[in-house]
Amino acid sequence: MPAPSLDDHLNAFVGTSSAECLAVADVIRKLAGAAVEVREAINLGALGNAFAGIAATNAGGDVQKDLDVLADEIFLNAMAGAPVALFASEELENPVVLDRDAHIAIAIDPLDGSSNIETNVSVGSIFSLLPVVRPLEASGIETFLQPGISQLAAGFFVYGPQLALVLTLGAGTHIFVYSPRQNTFVEAYPDVQIAHKASEFAINASNYRHWDSPVRLYVDECLNGSTGAHGRDYNMRWIASLVADTYRILIRGGVFLYPGDSRKGYGKGRLRLVYEANPIAMLIEQAGGLATDCMTRTLEIQPTALHQRVPLVFGSASEVTRIEHYHAEAGQIGERSPLFGHRGLFRS
Repeated sequence: MPAPSLDDHLNAFVGTSSAECLAVADVIRKLAGAAVEVREAINLGALGNAFAGIAATNAGGDVQKDLDVLADEIFLNAMAGAPVALFASEELENPVVLDRDAHIAIAIDPLDGSSNIETNVSVGSIFSLLPVVRPLEASGIETFLQPGISQLAAGFFVYGPQLALVLTLGAGTHIFVYSPRQNTFVEAYPDVQIAHKASEFAINASNYRHWDSPVRLYVDECLNGSTGAHGRDYNMRWIASLVADTYRILIRGGVFLYPGDSRKGYGKGRLRLVYEANPIAMLIEQAGGLATDCMTRTLEIQPTALHQRVPLVFGSASEVTRIEHYHAEAGQIGERSPLFGHRGLFRS
């Protein structure tokens, strides 16, 4: 029996369900079509007009490349005629009101990891689907200030060796791979489950000196391998592409850490709650993992601003729980841990 297509999966989800479920399925189909178009632009590489040019800075103050803008336009245009009331993007300061009577609001990072595009590293598009808050205010921002537990669906596309869609509709996490021959996405990994324990961790180790002591302790223990508190050896991975790191963890386990640190502008984290942390957290939890800001479950954080940033730790449940525990007992770490009385691998 052939593997089910994305359409098969969406049709099974809809069944005899509500208008809201029908709208979710319709929007995901539109997103999938737009992702194929974005992939084609990326595949042109340096031969394309929109590959490496810098347009400006986006609403969050990050460098905005021409390809970021193009991807944003492609996804926004794809929502024309879809049951979407509001479109909020990392690249736009405020939401765009499309159809005030529609059921769905979409928050999207149109091109996550775009700083890597010249180096041919996998990048992606992350999306979150939310119910519209009624009555709909003029700006629409209130709809996007719902906690992540309100999401109707979440997912991301990875533009890598394969064009893949990682998707949850609230009942498990599924991975689809685009088949050019069939001109559709086909399910490759049904009901993904993240390994409970990890043998890989992902963090930007160059920032070691800026981390709080609980993060240093966890990383030091990973580096101590089988002779340390974890009792096993680890590999370290850091792609600097959130979608690529997440995809790897879904496939073979592991933990990802992007904590807040002591650098200016990094104290409250750098990943955006609405566009990045919430959809990733939903996908991870639906695959049996955990996602937190080091202390609080990500999906329970109450957003206070459209472009709010947060720390993010996610992946294998036992590892995330350990990191949370270290943060809860942060005041005792210096006293009980000999690691902080000696020079570690990253100490000078």
